[in-house]
Order: sequence, then C-alpha cells, then structure tokens
Amino acid sequence: MADDLFSSSVEDQLARRAPLADRLRPRTLDDIVGQDHLIGPGQPLRVLIEADRLSSVILWGPPGTGKTTLARVIAGHTSKAFETLSAVTAGVKDVRDVTGRAQQRLGERQQGTILFLDEVHRFNKAQQDALLPSVESGLIILIGATTENPYFEVNPPLLSRSTLFRLNALDDAAARKLIAKALQSEGVGADDDAVEHLAARANGDGRHTLTSLEVAVALAQQRSGTAGGAATITLADAEAALGTKALRYGRDDHYDVISAFIKSIRGSDPDAGLYWLATMLEAGEDARFIARRLVILASEDVGEADPLSLLVATAAAQAVEYVGLPEAQLNLAQAVVHLATAPKSNRAYTAIAAARADVRERPSSGVPPHLRDAHYQGAKTIGHGAGYEYPHDDPRGWVDQSYLPPEVADRRYYQPSQHGREREIADRMARLRQTTEDPS
Repeated sequence: MADDLFSSSVEDQLARRAPLADRLRPRTLDDIVGQDHLIGPGQPLRVLIEADRLSSVILWGPPGTGKTTLARVIAGHTSKAFETLSAVTAGVKDVRDVTGRAQQRLGERQQGTILFLDEVHRFNKAQQDALLPSVESGLIILIGATTENPYFEVNPPLLSRSTLFRLNALDDAAARKLIAKALQSEGVGADDDAVEHLAARANGDGRHTLTSLEVAVALAQQRSGTAGGAATITLADAEAALGTKALRYGRDDHYDVISAFIKSIRGSDPDAGLYWLATMLEAGEDARFIARRLVILASEDVGEADPLSLLVATAAAQAVEYVGLPEAQLNLAQAVVHLATAPKSNRAYTAIAAARADVRERPSSGVPPHLRDAHYQGAKTIGHGAGYEYPHDDPRGWVDQSYLPPEVADRRYYQPSQHGREREIADRMARLRQTTEDPS
C-alpha cells in the first residue's frame, strides 16, 4: 500500500511539473487542434481509428504538428496492446522483444499489437528491415512518425506496406485556438496583440507555441505578483517569451510586402528582394507561400531569358519542404538573388495570355487535317495526317508548315525579347523564317 501511495504521489508531482505542452496533450480526437483533413468528421484516418481498424501507417509532418499526440489518442481508442519505441534509442533487439511479446499476446489472448515508432527515419536500413516480416504478416501494426520525407528516409518495402498520412503545419487559426485552450487551462488572460504575436510566430509548431506561452504566463504572473494565479499576458510578455519584437504585419501588410518583394525582383534589385524576404520570414510568413511566388515569378518575369531560373525556384520550393525553416532561408535567399540578377522577359506570360484570349474569343474549325492523329486503323482513309511533313526529314530539322487553325494562322503569340537567352531564340527563329523567304 505504501508503494502504491508513493507511486501515485510521484505521478501527481510529475503531472503538476510537466511542461504545458504535455499537460494539454489531447486525450480524444476532438481535442486535437488542426489536421481536420485527416481527423475531421468522416475523414479517413478518423474513421479507421474510431472503428479500431487501423493498419500500418506513416505519420509525416513538421515538428509540433501532433504526430505523437495522435499516436497516444489511438492508444486510447484501440483494444490492441500499444507499445512505444523511439528510433533514437532503440535497436533491432528492442524490435525483436516487441515482436516476441506480440506473438505471445496473439497466441494467449488473441490480442493484436500496435507499435508506435517515433523518429522512424532514424532507423537504418537493417533496422527497418527487421520490422518487415511482422508488419507484412500483420503481427504488428506499425505507426511510424517522421519529420523527414519518408520517400527518402523510409525503406520502400516498409513504405509500400503502410498508408502515408501527411500532417500539416498549424496555421494561424489553429495556433490561436491552441493558445485559447492553454489560457483557459492556466486561468490567465492575454491581450489581443499578444495572442496575435504568439500565433504569428508559431511557425506551424504547436509545441513551440505552448512552450513560448508558458514562459509568457510566468512573466505575466511575476509582473503582476500573482504567481500561480490570474494575470494578463501583454505584448511585451509575448515578445520577451519569444525573444523577438512584434512586427507590424497584418492582412494588408501580407499583400503589400509580397507585392514589394515581387516588384523588387522583377526590377532586378537583389538587395530589396532580400530585405522583403527577411521581412516576411521575421513576421512568420509561410515559407511555402514565398516559394510558390518565386516559382510563378521565374516564368512570369524571367521566362526564356534565363530558363535556369525556373529550375532554381522549383529547387528552392522543394528545399522548403525537405529542409524546412530556419535552414531553408538560405535556399530562398539564393533563389531571390538568382531571379533578381537574371535577365528578364515576360514574353511567355504575354504569349499564353494572348493565346487563351484567342481560344475564348475566336471560333475555330478545329485541328487541321494534316495534324490529326493518323495512327489508328482507318484514320488515313478519312484524311487524317495527309500532307504532314516530318521536320526531322529536313536537314534543318524544320519545315515551313502551319500548325494553327486557319482562323489564327497569322497570329504570333510568342515574341522573344532581346534579353538573355531569348536573343538567341529570336535570332534562330528569324534565320528559319529567312530560309523560307529566301531558299537560295
């Protein structure tokens, strides 16, 4: 009895001393903030969990998005035994111990086993292979959690035997909802600008948000002399907890700053581009939003003047997903410098805009007969492909024939500029036209 009382006392003390993020850890699916695309009413993961029919899954998402929390909630919903390992400290022997206990349970009580393996990407190939037989046979249902791209870090055989669910970084609305729950739990209030600052600096990480809020609570209580009691968190408390000053960055600023960012790069000013990039990063702007705008700009404002720019921008966007902030700021900065210093052309943008306008506004007789598919039986008997000239049969690799419907045959949508590589494109097109006009 004394041992039971002692153990209970220790658990109570640990619960009181646990970090706020742990004390607020959800117990049910409805308590989880965010991830509605997975655990909202009628969504696939929720249906499987509530029916206790979950098969092996990989939970992939940034830190603080609820992977471990979701696993613990699953543990509370299942009739199966639930075991936990961390790939940071576990090895093949630990996996074998789990499978041994799973076999014993199944044989003695017909009870299945779920294994939650945190940081599954930390397991090497041999360690991951040790899981395969048990996962494949269904002896163990694996829940693997990873912050890294599983297509790179999880063995293909193991990944193919699991369903991949991707958790999203928490948006501002989810962060504010999490903060509201924490404030209610702690019995403290907060000024609106303090909440906005904490939410804006969440960077999609719920754990980081609650850790920062816990510091802000302590500062507010100390300032008001109500340690452990009611207090109100001010913006100054939030700034001190985060170690950063609040930037004025509301809805209007979001649009104004991205506008300045795009216009600076379009105007070939790398310094201004980097300044506005830094402004957005410091304000907690979504790095994926920034990356998407760079990919668009690479075609809209640089285009064929420097085709490499689209590759650079796309690589930066991929790096944001693969690396994440803060390191991905380097990839974004490199893309900004490359795009800002590249020769500029908007001719691809104006070309597709003009072509789409003609498609909408000018009636067309359809695909000319010589361009129609002539590969299927009977196509040639109805004139498909008749008169088509194969460009590779010409020494120039080009022949003078029309590829447009007659209604727009005289239209020229793409007019290359004299900037960068487009000058070469313009010269080549001019030479081809000249050989047609002057075949001698």
